Amino acid sequence: LSICSKLCYAIGGAPNQVAGSAAAFFLQIYLLDIAHITPFHASLVLFIGKASGAVTDPIAGFFISKSRWTRIGRLMPWMLACTPFTVVSYFFMWYLPPFVSGRAAWYVTFNCLFQALTTLFQVPYSALTMFLSTDQKDRDSATAYRMTMEVLGTLIGAALQGQIVASAHVSHHCTVNPPVNTTDSWQDTPSTPDPSDLLSHQVIYMIAAGVIGGVYILGIVILFLGVKEKDDPYALSSDRAIPFCKGLGLTVKHGPYVKLTASFLLISTAVQLEQSNFVLFCTQASGLRNHFQYLVITILVSAAVSVPFWQKILQRFGKKCAACGISWMIPFAVMLVTIPNLILAYLVAFVSGLSIAASLLLPWSMLPDVVDNFRLQNPHGKGQETIFYSSYVFFTKISAGIGLGISAAGLEFTGYKPGVCRQSDDVIFTLKILIGAVPGILIFMGLFILFFYPITEQSRKETKLALEELR
Repeated sequence: LSICSKLCYAIGGAPNQVAGSAAAFFLQIYLLDIAHITPFHASLVLFIGKASGAVTDPIAGFFISKSRWTRIGRLMPWMLACTPFTVVSYFFMWYLPPFVSGRAAWYVTFNCLFQALTTLFQVPYSALTMFLSTDQKDRDSATAYRMTMEVLGTLIGAALQGQIVASAHVSHHCTVNPPVNTTDSWQDTPSTPDPSDLLSHQVIYMIAAGVIGGVYILGIVILFLGVKEKDDPYALSSDRAIPFCKGLGLTVKHGPYVKLTASFLLISTAVQLEQSNFVLFCTQASGLRNHFQYLVITILVSAAVSVPFWQKILQRFGKKCAACGISWMIPFAVMLVTIPNLILAYLVAFVSGLSIAASLLLPWSMLPDVVDNFRLQNPHGKGQETIFYSSYVFFTKISAGIGLGISAAGLEFTGYKPGVCRQSDDVIFTLKILIGAVPGILIFMGLFILFFYPITEQSRKETKLALEELR
């Protein structure tokens, strides 16, 4: 597999990460502080959006597994067809409608459309790994290229969004270090938003959405021109496609797949909670309001530059051993919530980036090994690749959606107020729990399950030799 093909494949997935990063870091604070919907409604927008994307995963897997081979492949037409609609839905997800009473429904609608359309892109794109090469090293290398570019995409998304919209979240009427113990009205009462400010903030968000929409178009063009999809390179001449429902049943009963999915759905939920609450924590609970965009960039630069490091680690010490690096963020996150110091915040951001890179690279590097293991146990069936990938994304999205919904509902319950200079102690305590304690517990649980994951480096080599003999 040529370096050019790997690069084009990697670039093709970056736009989804650009948009997803912007939404992960800024959608919750946009809904609360710009759209001025309640935290409860914001939790519904986040949860229902994730749930719609999750529900779309098995549906996408079903239809893609039934689709026929065309001149440009079996997976490529799906990615080409959904991209224009994805751009439109993303644009309107950041649009402030002129009415007030139905805003929550507006954002639920377009967030659901966006999540569903990104799923229709992500399922065939991620499954495309299995149709680039039959060689494990080639696939692992392509996955490393992809993860590096996706982390760069996450960096670009957060940096673009952060730099463009930062001025919308700087409260000029607040002092830099507001007094902690005070009953002044400025602390407890939301400031009335100036209509001209709201309009300028909305224009800023629309500019950011337009730029990211252009990134989508560029990415799909590069993917289409630079990647050649192979017609099921794993299939034997006697193979027959497994019916979707039967294949789904076999997938969810496959031991290595169950352990891998259970582990990383907990870990991905922890990462989602960190992402969605980090900006709120910086602006509302730690006195880092003027530094949040630079802290976000620090996280993502650290993640981007460390992906090649993690690729070397998993090649040298194995994938299960490399997973221990995900736990590095836990002690530093606890330190940040207990000692909100600026220098410590940048150190936490750097270490969190290292852990996030490992959590992004490892599941997509391990999933092809699970598919190979399944093919060895079921040598005369084909068409399972999209089922594995779509069901994996389904489970991780459902868990992340539940986590984000509960976190936003927790802010509602503790009395979050948009526009105030300082939130109540209950809200600040909740944000500290969502940044420090909850992700730590989820990561430890995920790594404990991963300890029982049965595919080792030795079994990978044995599976590779056995599949080569079959072919």
